[in-house]
Amino acid sequence: MRASDNRQGPVRGRIRYALGQSALGAILAAMSERGLCEIALGDDPDELARDFQQRFPEAELAGGKEAEAWLVKVIRFVETPGSGLDLPLDIRGTAFQQKVWQALRQIPAGTKVSYTDIAERIGAPKSVRAVAAAIAANTLAVAVPCHRVIRADGSLSGYRWGVERKAELLCRESGGEGHNR
Repeated sequence: MRASDNRQGPVRGRIRYALGQSALGAILAAMSERGLCEIALGDDPDELARDFQQRFPEAELAGGKEAEAWLVKVIRFVETPGSGLDLPLDIRGTAFQQKVWQALRQIPAGTKVSYTDIAERIGAPKSVRAVAAAIAANTLAVAVPCHRVIRADGSLSGYRWGVERKAELLCRESGGEGHNR
């Protein structure tokens, strides 16, 4: 992503999306012309769709076979994290958020790090709160693996899509079969 893209604000134009079910519950995957721009998890697919529509008020939203094919790949990645997710991403945020999200994408599956670790990795060791805020702003569940960040004491902390889902993702990545929802 170019620096000028960060200033462009919300995704506009056409966004294709699809809803489905995974081992983590309802899932929504959306793609702009550049790549995945949202992966959301939840209990209620209708609520995911409403939240998605509110987040992209200036976009033309549509379904379609390509979005469904991408959703299948995202679900496969959720179900078997070792399979990888080979899809382009359209990640929008501030320069600081971009640094944090890039650091998250470099954490190997099955590995957990603290917020302090991420702050140190991006060269901002005193910015732990800002790192936490950037992690909370992530809109690409699993593709930007914010679930791999835990508290310094090793306990699980908040997760935009639920701490139970965070625990499930970590279990799956560490080789556990996980629990079916």
